[in-house]
Amino acid sequence: MLKTIIQLPEIKLVGITSRTNNSLEKDPSSAKISSTIQTYFQGACSEKILYRAKPGITHCVYTDYESDLKGDYTYFIGEEVSKFAEMAEGFSALVIPARNYVKFTSNPGTLPSLCINMWQEIWSMSAQDLGGEREYLADFEIYDDRASNHQNAILDIYIGIKSENQRPSCT
Repeated sequence: MLKTIIQLPEIKLVGITSRTNNSLEKDPSSAKISSTIQTYFQGACSEKILYRAKPGITHCVYTDYESDLKGDYTYFIGEEVSKFAEMAEGFSALVIPARNYVKFTSNPGTLPSLCINMWQEIWSMSAQDLGGEREYLADFEIYDDRASNHQNAILDIYIGIKSENQRPSCT
C-alpha cells in the first residue's frame, strides 16, 4: 500500500447507514455492512440523492465511534453532495470535517478481500507506522472508476489522525 499524509476539506455526504462493530462483521449471520451495501446498490440509492457533486464515486464511512476499533460505530454509504436538500426517506446526511488523514492506496486486487486485507494491515499498525494517532472521528473508503472491475480494483482508504495541536504534550 502507498501511504500519503494529507489534509482534506469538509466533505458533505448523503446516503444510508447501519450501526455495527468489527465483532459482528466477522460473522456473516450478524454482519450489517454487506447488507447495507446491497441495499444501497440494489435500490439504486445514489440516483435518489439530490445535488450529487461527483456522481459514481461512492464513500463508505466509519463514524460515530463508541471508542476505537473494538467498539460500535456507524457505517455510512453514499455520495458527496454540493449542498444538503430534501432527502428520500431512510437517507442521512453526514459531514466529514476538514482534517488530517493518512491515505492508503492499494495495489490492484479483488474486492471485497482487497478492502478487508487493507483494514487488517491498518489495524495492526502502531501510531508511528500509521503516521499519527488515530482520531476515531471518521475513516472512509472511496470507490471510484478504479474499483469498477472487482477483480482488478484499486481502493483508497482514509484514516483520520490527530493534528499536532490535538496530540497530548509533555509540557
